[in-house]
Amino acid sequence: MQSFAQLRDLHFDPSNAVVHVGGVLCIEITMYSQMPVPVHVEQIVVNVHFSIEKNSYRKTAEWLTKHKTSNGIINFPPETAPFPVSQNSLPALELYEMSERSPSDNSLNTTGIICRNVHMLLRRQESSSSLEMPSGVALEEGAHVLRCSHVTLEPGANQITFRTQAKEPGTYTLRQLCASVGSVWFVLPHIYPIVQYDVYSQEPQLHVEPLADSLLAGIPQKVKFTVTTGHYTIKNGDSLQLSNAEAMLILCQAESRAMVYSNTREQSSDAALRIQFSDKVTSISLPVAPAYHVIEFELEVLSLPSAPALGGESDMLGMAEPHRKHKDKQKTGHCMVTTDHKVSIDCPWSIYSTVIALTFSVPFRTTHALLSSGTRKYVQVCVQNLSELDFQLSDSYLVDTSDSTDLQLVPLNTQSQQPIYSKQSVFFVWELKWTEEPPPSLHCRFSVGFSPVSEEQLSVSLKPYIYEFKVENFFTLYNVKAEIFPPSGMEYCRTGSLCSLEVSITRLSDLLEVDKDEALTESDEHFSTKLMYEVVDNSSNWAVCGKSCGVISMPVAARATHRVHMEVMPLFAGYLPLPDVRLFKYLPHHSAHSSQLDADSWIENDSLSVDKHGDDQPDSSSLKSRGSMHSACSSEHKGLPMPRLQALPAGQVFNSSSGTQVLVIPSQDDHVLEVSVT
Repeated sequence: MQSFAQLRDLHFDPSNAVVHVGGVLCIEITMYSQMPVPVHVEQIVVNVHFSIEKNSYRKTAEWLTKHKTSNGIINFPPETAPFPVSQNSLPALELYEMSERSPSDNSLNTTGIICRNVHMLLRRQESSSSLEMPSGVALEEGAHVLRCSHVTLEPGANQITFRTQAKEPGTYTLRQLCASVGSVWFVLPHIYPIVQYDVYSQEPQLHVEPLADSLLAGIPQKVKFTVTTGHYTIKNGDSLQLSNAEAMLILCQAESRAMVYSNTREQSSDAALRIQFSDKVTSISLPVAPAYHVIEFELEVLSLPSAPALGGESDMLGMAEPHRKHKDKQKTGHCMVTTDHKVSIDCPWSIYSTVIALTFSVPFRTTHALLSSGTRKYVQVCVQNLSELDFQLSDSYLVDTSDSTDLQLVPLNTQSQQPIYSKQSVFFVWELKWTEEPPPSLHCRFSVGFSPVSEEQLSVSLKPYIYEFKVENFFTLYNVKAEIFPPSGMEYCRTGSLCSLEVSITRLSDLLEVDKDEALTESDEHFSTKLMYEVVDNSSNWAVCGKSCGVISMPVAARATHRVHMEVMPLFAGYLPLPDVRLFKYLPHHSAHSSQLDADSWIENDSLSVDKHGDDQPDSSSLKSRGSMHSACSSEHKGLPMPRLQALPAGQVFNSSSGTQVLVIPSQDDHVLEVSVT
């Protein structure tokens, strides 16, 4: 082939040299004819080697598209001279012009070219050298060939196009180029660099993805459906059957259309979507599409915006919990709660169902708090917008699902509509009023309508956001009041001086249903219950001197009051907040030993088993300070049954002295500082 023509370049169409089964591939080669005149060639043949890839995953269109070059042009290096190696080593011709002139008139008689080193070129060759062309050129025969017939090669560059229809998936390698002129075959034994094209067979696929980074519950969200037909032909009547999720709706718009694209992303057609709804299935009719095409359409879905159920009353704001836990709860509360909706889709090309999961994020985080002012009670609901959108809130309601006739919820919010911006919070407050004995618990349902501020008129009415919670033991049973008095003869408290602390515990109601527990005892005249009080100061402003806790027998009767006196010492000057006073129910142990032991001995020995909520645990430092005084005695009752403490809910105890401060002035004692100088 070298002496006849040279292969210059090759171009694939499509350019990535990837085609599906049944597709057409065009290969255009440029041959540079070295003949001085046009030559008629009966046929030009490219022998192709076919191989099946061992790893079947490499036959997918996605993999082939990513790992193939995109320009589709392959250039071949210039070929060497077609002479033998021995001829290439001979010296170059030394040609000179020769002319003869007439001696009489100096006219030109003859002219020509002579070779001065002809003796070196025409000398006898040695027997070891050979002028024959290299042998071993063999024509390959196979079932896969590319053929182009009746081609006239003009001198210079010629473009020749081969067309083939892919029939079997695999990798095809161009191995040999042959051209026949009469009975003579000109052969290029090996095509280098290696030239390959791939044929793939693709299964039909369905892909569902949201158009936004995250789907928000409660408002319409767009979801994109992509159907890759593969080797399957979508016929008239083919449809996708979607199972209806319980808390997710599929919305239909009149202008919804489906677009049909070829594998090269050229739009071939579009059609209106036909969607039919039933109780259990939503049917989406697919437009007619040939094999190896792509169908794309968008649908709107709507997830109901219900808040997750609370794990317990400890999730309620306003509980007496340590500051550290409250910080952790705030830190983890900035993430939106997600809910998954699984949808089963039946496709016409498969007998198996395709299950997809759509994850929706609830844009709001809601908490509630029980607020007290003596016996007056308020329920506060905080709605925090965690999303990037701004919403308009409207028609907020709070109802008691137990339908108590004596209870009334009076809203204190006067605005019917209120905006809530991104990363901001809105508070709603209701006052609880009742005519008779309040119920032991409230099962509340909070609902508020919302809509995006930036959206235009929505085609569907949005469901309200619902948040359900439970409030237990909210009625105030005890009023705790603390007062600090300066030493006798002084107007103000001074640092380092002992002051008198008086704690009064007042019962605000008679016997209620919540009082009937194992701590309640009945005598001839009245009922009573055992309470444990504890005075602690976590801010280290006061030093509690003497016994900081004790057990009292509290009559269960309205206006019954018990007063406790102790001494405290201010450690700093200024306006100091009062120490904290905590109340616990003192529950006896169910054992025969419990009746034989004095209850107060358990307090002195500090061998109490604490049975209370995790958010209301006493300060560990106060337990250590009380236990250190009688650590020796506590070992005496080791192994004996111990009483239990149960924390009273925050709604049952009202601290009327909360926020009160006491003025403490510095001490006027003179201090002598001795300095020794040497």
